[in-house]
Amino acid sequence: MTRSGTNQPTAVELEMLGVMWDLGPSPVREIHSELNASKGTNYSTTVKMLSVMMQKGLVKRDEDKRPHIYRAAISRRRAGKSLMKDLVEKVYEGSAMSLVLQALSTSSATPEEIAEARRLLDNLEDRQ
Repeated sequence: MTRSGTNQPTAVELEMLGVMWDLGPSPVREIHSELNASKGTNYSTTVKMLSVMMQKGLVKRDEDKRPHIYRAAISRRRAGKSLMKDLVEKVYEGSAMSLVLQALSTSSATPEEIAEARRLLDNLEDRQ
C-alpha cells in the first residue's frame, strides 16, 4: 500500500507493476527478462527500481525463498482507481464527469463501450 498520494507509481513503475501483474510472483530474473525484451532495460536498473518500489510500498519481496520472489503489493484495479482519483482531483477539479466527457470527446468509443456507459449512467440515475 502506498503511504500517500506522493507515492503514486511513476510511468516506469507502472510498467514494472504491469509485468508483475501479468507474471504473478516472480524472481528479479523473470521480471528483468520481460522488461529487457520490451525496453532493453539493464539488470541493475531493474534491481534498483524494485528496491525503490519496495520503499514506496508498491512491491513486496519474499525473502524466505531463493531467489527472492517479488510481487505487486497493489492490484491493477487499486492502482488504476488511485491514479484516476488523483487525475480527477488535480486536472478536473474533482469532477469525474468532466474526465468522462473529455475521454469520450477525444477518442472513438465502440458500440459496446457506449452501451456500457449508458448502463452505468442508468444505474447512477436509478440510485438518485
